[in-house]
Amino acid sequence: MAKKRRVLVIGVGNMLKRDDGIGVRAIETLQKEPPPEEIDVEFIDAGISPDLAVFVDAGIDKLIVIDAVQAKGKPGTIYRFTPDVFLSESKEVMSLHDLDLRSSLAQMRLMGSQPSEVIVIGVQPGEMGWGLTLTPDVEAKLPELARVVMNEVRQA
Repeated sequence: MAKKRRVLVIGVGNMLKRDDGIGVRAIETLQKEPPPEEIDVEFIDAGISPDLAVFVDAGIDKLIVIDAVQAKGKPGTIYRFTPDVFLSESKEVMSLHDLDLRSSLAQMRLMGSQPSEVIVIGVQPGEMGWGLTLTPDVEAKLPELARVVMNEVRQA
């Protein structure tokens, strides 16, 4: 019997700041779905401190990070990036937790602990002020976001 591929899905965000909480809300949504039997998948709410290296061990085959990103799109737009986008000098795309996410990705790469595949799924926020709920445009995208993430999980 072949070893199951291990996938780690980490949601990043501040649930007190409306759309910044999209990563955490996505994890809540994904945890309600039955995971694929052929893949060992774990969903983690990392809150506002995405020190990814804390969660990633040597046995992880694929890491998927969900976060709010400023990418000049309409609120609720879903993006798929590789770490190179965040580690480059370009600021066309910026995670709302950019310094921590960039540092974490760079640290894992330098230490050789980065999984063979790392994907960042970003969602363009609408509103970032204080509040406990997502804006309607972003909240409406949660089902699609969950499908996008689960498609990534299944491709591990």
